[in-house]
Amino acid sequence: MNKHAKVWSTRDTRSNDGGNNGSNSRSHGSSDKEGHTNPLTFCLSLGFFAGLIWGTFRGVAYWLKFTKLTPGLLADPFFQLSFLKTGWGYAVGIGVFIVFSMISALLYFALFGRIRGPHMGVVYGFLWWVVIFGFVGPALGMMDKLTMIGWNTLLTELCIFLLWGIFIGYTIAFEFTDEASREPFAFKMPKPS
Repeated sequence: MNKHAKVWSTRDTRSNDGGNNGSNSRSHGSSDKEGHTNPLTFCLSLGFFAGLIWGTFRGVAYWLKFTKLTPGLLADPFFQLSFLKTGWGYAVGIGVFIVFSMISALLYFALFGRIRGPHMGVVYGFLWWVVIFGFVGPALGMMDKLTMIGWNTLLTELCIFLLWGIFIGYTIAFEFTDEASREPFAFKMPKPS
């Protein structure tokens, strides 16, 4: 019996022992099987933290004047710009970026979930940057065209989206491929008792 309470986990620990409660299967010599990661909950939690971390980072970049675009850039079609420049506007912007990241993590898993390494994550972040800053943003009036924004804003936003893409892509690759075997010092987690 596990003496530690499990509050929340992305691992599916249900066994395929035909409905036994687990005590009989252990007594007959079968070994415990590792649970598999549930892709839906894993991608949603990954997207939540990707949006929280990199959305906050976008807010700090705006506050330090590295970018002219508010942290609530993706919420711009739904809220007034004067609201998005307030503290609550920052929070709404980060919240919208979290939802966007959760959807993007699910999409990444569906399209590129079996690709190893961080390279596809870089491409994924770049593709989202191109879509948002090259097409959707100017078309919806969220920002000026790429040629009018300015180099500081362009490079800051590009770097944030590249890092965001690496965060999502490499985390999914590490969890759902044998990416851990490529680590220089393979560390094996002990099985819980």
